Amino acid sequence: MTHRILILGGTTEARQLAGMLSARADLAITLSLAGRTENPAAQCVPTRVGGFGGADGLAAYLRETCTDLLIDATHPYAAQISANAAEAARKNGMPIFALRRAGWEAVEGDRWTLVDTVGDAVQSLGPVPRRVFLALGRQEVATFEAAPQHHYLIRSVDPVEPKLAVPDASYLLARGPFGETAERALLEKHHIDVVVSKNSGGEATYGKIAAARAFGIEVVMIRRPALPDVPSAETVEALAAIADHFL
Repeated sequence: MTHRILILGGTTEARQLAGMLSARADLAITLSLAGRTENPAAQCVPTRVGGFGGADGLAAYLRETCTDLLIDATHPYAAQISANAAEAARKNGMPIFALRRAGWEAVEGDRWTLVDTVGDAVQSLGPVPRRVFLALGRQEVATFEAAPQHHYLIRSVDPVEPKLAVPDASYLLARGPFGETAERALLEKHHIDVVVSKNSGGEATYGKIAAARAFGIEVVMIRRPALPDVPSAETVEALAAIADHFL
């Protein structure tokens, strides 16, 4: 008997989990991507791209494809997708597991300013011009047009279009992971004095946090949103074991 699993992805862990589960001959894995990245990394299982049309649309898709298990392995800040996944699973009375990557914790030497939203991050920069590294997704950076006095360094996987309506911004196209040594060089080259970041967790993008600590640079850290309370694990291995046991 073949069990059908839909993994809501967009993260490195989702790709790893798909690869791990696809080794089983009795599983049919589909990996779903939101489509926000123009050229996503190659995947090892069948992939669908694009939204479902909210919780109802996802619930209908799960029924139509006779899916047996839903796994939410989206980014920690994809709160709406996670909410839709939990609701769709509830509507269908089907099991759902989530990958909840542990967040970063401040350690000695960190200078974190904690805020709740991107808008709060803009306000926290203050009125005096600063050199700001925006380590955010390209969907969020337009909010910083409200503070045009700062110089912004913006790094993204895909180009920011349209560019920010501010007088002083630099753009850098790059795909992680980003190590501490390279991040130190980046902060130094651009004379950055504040980093704006989400608390993504994991090792792939922690380099900028360690580099900021080494230089005594402030990090404006956007707190994680509230996510649905569903059975979860912090690592790919643990979630694969849960799914394995369930199946």
